[in-house]
Amino acid sequence: MIFSRKNKLFWGNMTLTGALIFGAPVFALADKAPDPSEIQGPVRKPQEENKAVQKNGDSDNLSGKTDRNNKDRETDYSEEGQISKPSYSYESGPGTEGFVDDSTDNTYGYYTIMGTTTVTLEEMTSLYEENGAEYPSSLKEGGAETIEDFCSIILEEAELEGVRGEVVYVQAMLETGWLQFGGDAVESQYNFSGLGTTGGGVQGNSYPDVRTGIRAQVQHLKAYASTEELNENCVDSRFDMVTRGSAPYVEWLGIQENPNGGGWAAGAGYGEKLTKLLEDMKEE
Repeated sequence: MIFSRKNKLFWGNMTLTGALIFGAPVFALADKAPDPSEIQGPVRKPQEENKAVQKNGDSDNLSGKTDRNNKDRETDYSEEGQISKPSYSYESGPGTEGFVDDSTDNTYGYYTIMGTTTVTLEEMTSLYEENGAEYPSSLKEGGAETIEDFCSIILEEAELEGVRGEVVYVQAMLETGWLQFGGDAVESQYNFSGLGTTGGGVQGNSYPDVRTGIRAQVQHLKAYASTEELNENCVDSRFDMVTRGSAPYVEWLGIQENPNGGGWAAGAGYGEKLTKLLEDMKEE
């Protein structure tokens, strides 16, 4: 009996020493293996674990994590397949009091629509001349004798509402094909941004002169980019159709790229086309 007690004491001390050195699993060896039903969480095989990581990769990214399958991807904050979502309420973002006026210095590095113009009249006209388009005579009848006059009106109207003139300019050039039109709207409508055009020959809105057409475009951009009231009388009949502040960045003017589900144009990459023109103009 005495030998048996000593023997048990010896092996008990050995078990305790092993646990301290090698960790708790030694107790399992001294007793028995744990019942699988007592283990917390599902037990996966290695290949099942890999599949689970791939399946849940987007969800992990939404919380700011990066898994090994997506380590080179940008974090997706939008939950709708886009890179980003608003980091502000519509009452405190671009176009509201206290917003930093910088076309590229914002949460996601996108180009803000609201702010002061960051290009010159010469840069605007040089880009137009580089594209070799003939300035339409009908625009002369509408109060803009030359491309310089046209761009000057853009700069004046944009400043009145706090919209960046360069954004108004590149959108007008993209929508009209460098003022050659050719789409549903025609030159005599002085509609430079496709307001009201829905395809299939629907010409959209018409305005009495160049300045009014540009003013409507500026106001519509402000509707998307800002929650502030207009400074001038509203000439944009579609102003109240917009969710205010839903597209503060040029990149979000395309419906397919806007995480809020709205936008100016339905075609893919609309904002990207505009930013490319902005880059071209600033290289002049």
